[in-house]
Amino acid sequence: MEKKPFVTKSQIEEIARTHPTPFYIYDEKGIRENCKLVKEAFAWNKGFNEFFAVKATPNPYILDIINDYGFGFDCSSEAELILADAVGGPIMFSSNDTPAREYALCANLGGIINIDDITHIPFLEQILGPVFPEVMSCRYNPGGVFKLSNGIMDNPGDSKYGMTKEQLISAYTQLKAHGVKKVGLHAFLASNTVTNEYYPTLAGQLFELAAEISEKVGIEFAFINLSGGVGIGYRPEDTQNDIMAIGEGVRKQFERVLVPAGMGDVAIYTEMGRFMLAPYGMLITKAIHEKHIYKEYIGVDACAANLMRPAMYGAYHHITVLGKENEPCDHKYDITGSLCENNDKFAIDRMLPKIEMGDYLAIHDAGAHGFAMGYNYNGRLWSAELLLKEDGSVEEIRRAETLNDYFATFDNTKYASKLISD
Repeated sequence: MEKKPFVTKSQIEEIARTHPTPFYIYDEKGIRENCKLVKEAFAWNKGFNEFFAVKATPNPYILDIINDYGFGFDCSSEAELILADAVGGPIMFSSNDTPAREYALCANLGGIINIDDITHIPFLEQILGPVFPEVMSCRYNPGGVFKLSNGIMDNPGDSKYGMTKEQLISAYTQLKAHGVKKVGLHAFLASNTVTNEYYPTLAGQLFELAAEISEKVGIEFAFINLSGGVGIGYRPEDTQNDIMAIGEGVRKQFERVLVPAGMGDVAIYTEMGRFMLAPYGMLITKAIHEKHIYKEYIGVDACAANLMRPAMYGAYHHITVLGKENEPCDHKYDITGSLCENNDKFAIDRMLPKIEMGDYLAIHDAGAHGFAMGYNYNGRLWSAELLLKEDGSVEEIRRAETLNDYFATFDNTKYASKLISD
């Protein structure tokens, strides 16, 4: 099984005439089809909404596509709130160790504040006053480890996010006293799960908890937010999640728990970043050097500053040598960038077709947590972002960073005239 790129060698050769590599390119058609599928999977829930995780792909052109389907935005910083507001659509603000000005901004924008810790309630009193917005949410951390039938998925007990059950009950009681009329419950217990069990299992636990708290505190739940965690298979042989099966699994838990509890009007929210965008973005780079020492190396014009996941996590990203999709993968390479770090490798001991200088490499599944995690080490510059539109045309949705951009924060120093050109 092979991952098929959504662009061809001839398309990239044409694009590269005006947009030099490296660059990110996103597939509008794929994004839209996936949005429709997510909407269909949860259509059984009248209040369903996807709050796309802005941190995954913080580009207003991408957010605008997602907003076309009525979806909102999960934000966790001031910059993300400003981006979401520029596009429009509902906002969920799930942050931690949050500065006061960011809470104030979210409240001013009409976003839903999702409280990460019980100590944030008195902190919010200083910002919002004694009367809080009518709808607020709290984040839950059950502790321990989170298990599914296929084993341990993650370790919430070692996570900095969320509150204990006892703290939740106290938090909802305090929120009620502050004038909050309806509340939400939020939890994120595992990342990049590739199993249709994750959301339904999480949903069952949160539904039971919400029903118990609703009765105990006497407060109405407006929504339950399953957050993110629905992942993708990065390797060609990986099984992919079936969002229709996931939605059906959540529905069964909803009817098992919430409907009998008289909570059948509770909305289901999700905050998927990776599932929504990762397969629909690629980093395109060009082979510019080859090295033959103890191993075979191909040096490309992108580096870990453009896509840090392989260097940071040892994450696998599939690579296609464009134009050589049908050639045998009979050469073993390390694919490297130019940073002065030995972990600056997109692939280690990867079997690929013979690569020649000037070949274009497509690095798959970089549409989420790819460009967004870029940085400037060694003075390497951020690349452009391009959108492959449904009609086949290409639009630049973020220009490449320039040296003037990089040096711009020296503009009031004695070095400005030497570093920043007119």
